[in-house]
Amino acid sequence: MKNITVEELKERMDRGEKINLIDCREPHEYEEANLGGRLIPLGKIQTMQIEEIEDLKNEEVIVHCRSGKRSAMACLVLDQMGFTNTYNVVGGILEWQEKFGTTK
Repeated sequence: MKNITVEELKERMDRGEKINLIDCREPHEYEEANLGGRLIPLGKIQTMQIEEIEDLKNEEVIVHCRSGKRSAMACLVLDQMGFTNTYNVVGGILEWQEKFGTTK
C-alpha cells in the first residue's frame, strides 16, 4: 500500500486519467457525498466479496473512505489478497471537502 493525497488524486482526475477508484464507506455515506468511485464497503472487502474488482489485481487501485482509516485497512486486506498496487487516499473525503468543497 502506498499513500496518495487528495491534491494528487484531484489533479489526476482533472487530467481525465482512467482511475480505479474504490469508495469503501457505507451506502448512506456514499449517498451524501462521493467522488464517483465504485462503492465496495469495507465489510465486503474484509469478507472477500470483491468479484467485481478481481480483474484489477495487477492494476493501480485507489481506495478512499471518510478519513483514511477504513481505506488503509481495505488496502491492507486487498494487498493480502494479491493486489499489487493499492493506494490509500490520505484524509479521505473529509480532506477532499476541506480542500475543494464539493464532491460529485
